[in-house]
Amino acid sequence: MRTRIRSGDRAAFAGLYDRHARAVYNHALRLTGNWAEAEEAMSETFLAAWRTRESVEPEGGSLKPWLLGIATNKAHNANRGLRRRLAFLARSPEPRQVEDFADETAGRIDDARRLAVVHAALCRLRRQDREVIALCVASGLDYRQAAEALGIPVGTVRSRLSRARTRLARISSAPPRGQGRKAEPPGAHGEMESEAAFAALFLREETR
Repeated sequence: MRTRIRSGDRAAFAGLYDRHARAVYNHALRLTGNWAEAEEAMSETFLAAWRTRESVEPEGGSLKPWLLGIATNKAHNANRGLRRRLAFLARSPEPRQVEDFADETAGRIDDARRLAVVHAALCRLRRQDREVIALCVASGLDYRQAAEALGIPVGTVRSRLSRARTRLARISSAPPRGQGRKAEPPGAHGEMESEAAFAALFLREETR
């Protein structure tokens, strides 16, 4: 596979896409917290992979770490303009209500809410720690593969993962932010409980 990819075999590259596109998209989604940005990051990842295919080492295992390493950089680039886009959306008028799509709309709201909670929990980590835990826990890479994806030593992966797990442990055990205040925004308590539950889930997955 590596030899075929390096030589520009389009059929092999199409097979690579079919095999890893979902994993690349999911990884970008965890890091960006935005479906559109994840879709764009995935497209840019495979475009960059095709352009830099000759950099693939002739010997080695799965090319998934290589693709996720590219996706990590693309997701980081996408996040740079996130605050500006959110500020623009905040100033925009609310969308017109659409009738007869209540169930579909409710499902999308639930998905968006869950995605926001996941992204909020991960964003409470340092960027480098967030990338490592997304690769090792959510995407299932081992230490060596994560090191390959990020271009860092295995020891650095271990230390960043340990630091991320410590931070997530604090999130999962801490009371919701704002508890004890006289005025708490509606729904804030439940959202933070969900964030803590998500952090705890990541910890359980990582220790398997």
